[in-house]
Order: sequence, then C-alpha cells, then structure tokens
Amino acid sequence: MENSLLLDVGDYFFTIFHSLLIVFNLFAWIWKPLRKWHLWTISLTFASWGILGIWYGWGYCPLTDWHWDILQKKGIYNLPNSYISYLIARILKLQLPASMVDTLTLLLALAALILSIWVNFFKNKKA
Repeated sequence: MENSLLLDVGDYFFTIFHSLLIVFNLFAWIWKPLRKWHLWTISLTFASWGILGIWYGWGYCPLTDWHWDILQKKGIYNLPNSYISYLIARILKLQLPASMVDTLTLLLALAALILSIWVNFFKNKKA
C-alpha cells in the first residue's frame, strides 16, 4: 500500500513537473526576466535529445525514462516513445500518429530555441 502511494506521487510529480518544463521550454523566451533561464533549459533539452541520444536513442529524456520506470512499476506498459504522445493520450484522450507528434515537437522546440537565441543575443542590440 505504501509503495503504491509513492508510485502515485511519483507519477503525478513527473506529469506535472515535466508538463510545466515543456510549457516553459515553449514560451518562457517571451518574458524578459525568464529569458536566460529559458535559454539554459531549452539548450539542456536539446543536449539531452542529441548528446545523450547518442547512447540512449535520439530524443532521449531522463525525465521520461524515470517516469516510465514508475509507470511500469504501477503495471502500465506499452508506453509510447514520445512523452508528448503520452501527454496527449493521457490528458486529451487522443491517439495521434507518432511521426506527426515527433515532427511537431521538434519544430516547436527548434522555434523556441531560435526565438530564445534571438531575444537573448540579437533583439534590441545597437550597432
């Protein structure tokens, strides 16, 4: 019983924390006080996807890996490769094609990275 409660707490923690991180990565470049933090988090996200991805597979995220461990201990299997696919299915009850979710995830993350670089280094710079 105690172990089940800890798994539930871990599940909710990762669902909330990871979702907030995704929203932060997409939109925090907009608000000036968060721009430097945003550049760090979006850069770490891409580093995880690319550098850790060399060893664990393209798009690897340790938060997803840890959450999947918890869900599997709860008896939940057949999880998608993409955390975004999981969130869409869990929250919106939609099953979208993995290729579409992966493409949109990458495009939106790249847009957020480019915008973050622009607002941190080029916007309002005087010659």
